[in-house]
Amino acid sequence: MNLKLINVADAAVADIIEQSDWYESQADYKLAERWENAVTAALLRIMKAPRSGQLCHLEKIQLRDVRRSFISGFPKHLIFYRFTDTELIVLRIVHGARDLEKVF
Repeated sequence: MNLKLINVADAAVADIIEQSDWYESQADYKLAERWENAVTAALLRIMKAPRSGQLCHLEKIQLRDVRRSFISGFPKHLIFYRFTDTELIVLRIVHGARDLEKVF
C-alpha cells in the first residue's frame, strides 16, 4: 500500500515545531534540522508501509485504530497516526514518556 495524501493535524504540526524549537535552544540549529529531517523521513516511510506501525491500545474507542511508529535517531519520540485507503492522518508526534491517554 502506498498512500497518496498526508494530513498533519494542527496538534502534530505544533509538536514538530515545539520540539524543533526546544532542540535549537538546548543545542543548536543542526540538531533542530536533524529532528525535522528525521520526522520527514519517518512520515515518508509510513506512507509507503502504513501497516508497519504498531497498533496502540488506547482506552478511547474512537482511537482503537491509531498506530504508532518510531523516528529514527530520536528513539523516545513517537508518531501517532491512522490511515485510510489513500491518506495518512498524523495525529500527534510526542515523547513516549508522556501520558498518552491525556495527549489524546
